Parts: sequence; structure tokens; C-alpha cells
Amino acid sequence: MRDIAIVVTIGVAVLVLLAMLFAWRRRLGRDAAYSAPLGVPEHAEVLSRHEVLYVSTTRHDQPLERLAITPLAYRARGEVTVTDRGAALCLDGAPTVFLAKNKLAGIDRATVTIDRVVEPGGLVRIAWNVDAGTIVDSYLRPTAGAPDTLISELQRLIPAHDTGATS
Repeated sequence: MRDIAIVVTIGVAVLVLLAMLFAWRRRLGRDAAYSAPLGVPEHAEVLSRHEVLYVSTTRHDQPLERLAITPLAYRARGEVTVTDRGAALCLDGAPTVFLAKNKLAGIDRATVTIDRVVEPGGLVRIAWNVDAGTIVDSYLRPTAGAPDTLISELQRLIPAHDTGATS
């Protein structure tokens, strides 16, 4: 009887893991239409650097709907480099994502996103245009210093007619 219970438990665990694998692969396929802009333009002047934890990228104003945009599909440690031309997100083990000034739609604070809840305002939300008609939100958690510094530096990059992301 004990052996049957062990086999059933292992079988259920394998089925759950397979379901998770297929669901993630389906999400990767669904989001393959989107791609993050890679590489930093030449002669970009570095204004500041901030150590961060990259948490996730989600649909705009839907913090629980993760997008698997390559190379932003997985959480990672990294650095945000603010330049005069935009923001470079350098994540461990991934190519550099560069969000040019004209792609930024808004910068603000957040408390919750998929897989992460922090103290009020502990996340930095960067709303950006992944393509001509689609805005997504990427969430960062600064590991050194207050989020206010990073937020104010990123907000200076947004064109004057935008005041921030809508919530």
C-alpha cells in the first residue's frame, strides 16, 4: 500500500511539473512577438548607475500578468545605467536592454507585481513602448539607496508632455 502511495505521489508531482513547463513554453510562444530593444547607442553619456533586482515585465497596468519578453523573461540582479539618451538595463547573464527616451511612457512607484510584494512604493515601475501600440511595465527593486533618486533621474528622460504612467 505504501509503495502505491509513493508511485501516485510521484506521478502527480511529475504531471504538475509538466503542466508548469508546457504553460511556460506556451507563454514564451505567445510573447515571442515582442522583443526588448538591445544595445546601447554610441556616445551615450552616463549620468548615473543603480544596482537593482529586476523583478518582472507585465502588461501595462496589469501587474499580475507577466510577459515573457526576451531577455526580460526571468528575474535577475543587475544595474540600471541612466544616460542622456535613455536607460540601459544590464542584467546578469543577459544582453543589455536599452530603453530610449522616446520609448519611455512613465516612471512611478509600485508595491506589487507578479511574484513580489514589497513595502509601499518599494518597486520602481518603468512603463515603456514595446512596439508602436503596446505599453508594458517593467519592475525594478533598487538594492542600494532610495528609489526616489532613480525615479527622479528616469523621469527627467521622459518627454515634457508626459507626466508619468497611468495607474
